[in-house]
Formats: sequence, C-alpha cells, structure tokens
Amino acid sequence: MSAQNPFAAMMAQMQEMARNMQGAFDPKTIEAMWPTMPAEMMEMMFGNTLNDGGLDAKTRLLLPIAGLVMQGAQNEIALRSAIRHASEAGASAQEISAAIGQMAAFAGLPASSRGLEIAADVLKTEDEA
Repeated sequence: MSAQNPFAAMMAQMQEMARNMQGAFDPKTIEAMWPTMPAEMMEMMFGNTLNDGGLDAKTRLLLPIAGLVMQGAQNEIALRSAIRHASEAGASAQEISAAIGQMAAFAGLPASSRGLEIAADVLKTEDEA
C-alpha cells in the first residue's frame, strides 16, 4: 500500500469543495441578502449630519463606485452594493454612469465598460422592483 501525496490529497479535497460550492458566491444571490440602507440613514452615517460641511451621502457613495471601477470592477458584489446605495442616496443613473465613465481615462475602457454593465444591471433591477 503506497502513501498518498499530502499535497495531491489536499488539492483533490479542495477541488471537490469547489465543485460542491459552485454558484454559492453568485453576486446577485449575495446582493439579495444585503438590504439597501434607507437614504436618511446613509445621510446620517455618511453625509452631512455627522460631518457638517463635508460631502453629502450621494457624493460619498459615488467615490467608492469610481474606486471600485479603478480596480478593474473585479469586486462585483461591492460595486453592485455601492451602486444600489448611491441610487438610494439620490444619485441618478446619469450621475452613476458619469462616475464610472470618467474612470475610463484612468483605469481603461475594459474596467469602465465592465462597471457600466454592472451598473446597467443593478439599475434595471431597481426599476423593475
């Protein structure tokens, strides 16, 4: 009887786990579990209520959208959440699109295009709700 290579055994176990978890990390599934904060709560926590004279909640939420697109729009869950929250805080679809589109000059067209695809899907879903 030969001993199994521990690395090969670990890899086989990880591959089996990955097969069993397929679909568990779908961004839309996770998004459905994380509700959007009410605009008033966002303004209190992120806007001028606690930061008099600072950025309003809408602007504070457009900034992470731009930052996430700068990273290549790879963290879809965080980007979808930021878009939902910015919309709830009063950002229009045009303002969200402009923030994402502006990143094309810094992050490139692929990142900006991916961000716009995600935003279109999130905003379409909100319109249907």
